[in-house]
Amino acid sequence: MEEQVLIYDTTLRDGTQGEQISFSAEEKLRIVQKLAELGVHYIEGGWPSSNPKDMRFFQMAKEARSKTAGLTAFGSTRRADILPEEDPNLEALLEAETRTITIFGKSWDLHVTEILGVPLEKNLAMILDSVRHLKSKGREVIFDAEHFFDGYKANPQYALDTIQAAISGEADIVVLCDTNGGTMVSDLRETVEVVRKSFPGIPLGIHAHNDCGLAVANSLAAVEVGAKMVQGTINGYGERCGNADLISVIANLQLKIGKKCLDDSKIGHLTEVSRYVSDIANIPPLNETPFVGRSAFAHKGGMHVSAILKRPVAYEHIEPGRVGNKRRVLVSDLSGKGNIKYKANEMGLDLGENGYGSRKIVKEIKRMEDEGYQFEAAEGSLELLMKKTTGQFREPFSLLSLRVINEKNRDGQSISQATIKISVGEEEEITAAEGNGPVNAIDNALRKALSKFYPSVKEMRLVDFKVRVLEGGAGTAAKVRVLIESRDGKDIWNTVGVSENIIEASWQALVDSIYFKLSKD
Repeated sequence: MEEQVLIYDTTLRDGTQGEQISFSAEEKLRIVQKLAELGVHYIEGGWPSSNPKDMRFFQMAKEARSKTAGLTAFGSTRRADILPEEDPNLEALLEAETRTITIFGKSWDLHVTEILGVPLEKNLAMILDSVRHLKSKGREVIFDAEHFFDGYKANPQYALDTIQAAISGEADIVVLCDTNGGTMVSDLRETVEVVRKSFPGIPLGIHAHNDCGLAVANSLAAVEVGAKMVQGTINGYGERCGNADLISVIANLQLKIGKKCLDDSKIGHLTEVSRYVSDIANIPPLNETPFVGRSAFAHKGGMHVSAILKRPVAYEHIEPGRVGNKRRVLVSDLSGKGNIKYKANEMGLDLGENGYGSRKIVKEIKRMEDEGYQFEAAEGSLELLMKKTTGQFREPFSLLSLRVINEKNRDGQSISQATIKISVGEEEEITAAEGNGPVNAIDNALRKALSKFYPSVKEMRLVDFKVRVLEGGAGTAAKVRVLIESRDGKDIWNTVGVSENIIEASWQALVDSIYFKLSKD
């Protein structure tokens, strides 16, 4: 491994500028502690003077200092008309009591004269004075050169002058920011090389936005030509199209390029951290996210699965466990016997002599998917189908009758009632229940009837219900596919049903959900 690349996380500041991203002060503290456990070197907590929430967060962080060692405060250079020691923004940064402070200043002359409305020389003085003041208070200072690459294109000498101003103030690290995210990789690489050669004594960092889909590529390119720090966010959260995704940055730098970022033992936690932050942000993880997405190591084509059974490297660029992810084999009408064999091994399922069972399963899956079923999104139903087809499943109960009544009164209130009669062995049970809609009523009645025989059904709950029309031309008589997601205290599983009758399709998916719960228990 070569010299270490410093990782600077700005999820809690730049990341929260993305749409639908917001963290409470308590949630910020939880994320800081998770990132500290991962070994991230700098964790930008926010802008202390910008809002009461960030001020409260930094106060909470002071009390948990041992768990927030890498915490960094963020702000701007002093205002044009005030001395640095009298600037409330700089004072708030110092009051946050972080070891490191990051301030940004304008590097694009357009922003200086037309946005800030100050002379070019005044902006240079603002940068120098602010950095020097914070250094005089014993802080490590990182200077973010905002809009640097656009500034360099427009006025190369002035952009370099802003870097010199920060260095004259004794900044510890200078970060070149592609704030608009519009710089091409070749241009960025060339510009970083110019800066490195112009200022050989100062460590450089890169802060890339993803407006052209190049944030990770630009970050890697900057490191390859000498940058010592990468700024970004977990899962690429951020304004407009987001920031460089630190998960991909870290994995690529350490596993593909050979640059040291984190302790080797921490790389295996990347998937966990990605999903942890996603959960707190209440943003569903993107399945296709490189390295850590649910689909990152998912295989569907029969030829692909046949190959990975022999040599995983044939279709996987790294071993999934290295980043804490796992291989998944999907089953659909594109599947071959290799897919079935892999899934059967996972389940401990006997496919019989010469794999006869796998041929039967493939044939049945192709038939059912032609009717509208989709098993790659319903692995609970898939497992039951495989067990049924090979004669290794016994239905734990049978439906004798089901009646659903929907009533809407003149006040506009809707009431759904379900009455169900089932048999378990030689015993029969009949019960009724109400619910918020017919499917919820059926679910309540069925579990109420089954709880006498199988108490564990009380542990499970339906958490998602999706309906898709498969043949829109038939209007309300069209065939529909129902996908149900269920969970208990340990697992999450998905089941599917298909019918022209939405109640029947829902029943199929619901029964499979309970069958799966009972079979795994």
